[in-house]
Amino acid sequence: MVTVAAPDTWVYALRLPHDPRAARVARMTVRAALNGHGMREVLDVVELLTSELVTNAYQYAKGPASLRLAGLGGGRVRVGVWDANPYVPAPFDEPPGGRPRPAPVDAVNGRGLLLVRAWADLWGGDALGRGAGKLLWFEVGGSGAGQAKSA
Repeated sequence: MVTVAAPDTWVYALRLPHDPRAARVARMTVRAALNGHGMREVLDVVELLTSELVTNAYQYAKGPASLRLAGLGGGRVRVGVWDANPYVPAPFDEPPGGRPRPAPVDAVNGRGLLLVRAWADLWGGDALGRGAGKLLWFEVGGSGAGQAKSA
């Protein structure tokens, strides 16, 4: 009899239509994948931060988005969300370690990406050039610490 162990590293990719339900679909996908890989300890944070990135893509890009969820080994997870808008929003456009400006108290939006910076171990945003859009990403879990802007 052969025992098969789940791999320590893995990747899931999901194309999301420009639809207000995309964040919910992304959350459900993240929950299923992380539960399936026994990564319940990071599930709530990854689910919340993924929802914030997908919501940002829906609000500021006109077309579809793509979600990439990767298990990096050692209990680390990386989530990337691509969309066609090349603009890298604040606070992802600021240097690592800087203090992002808080959203005004009466603002109805502007806090989601601040949550990503606050809860992720690593984060970044890159304009991909030549009309290819941008990628916002974060990592959590394992022994990561600090924040970085490079992929």
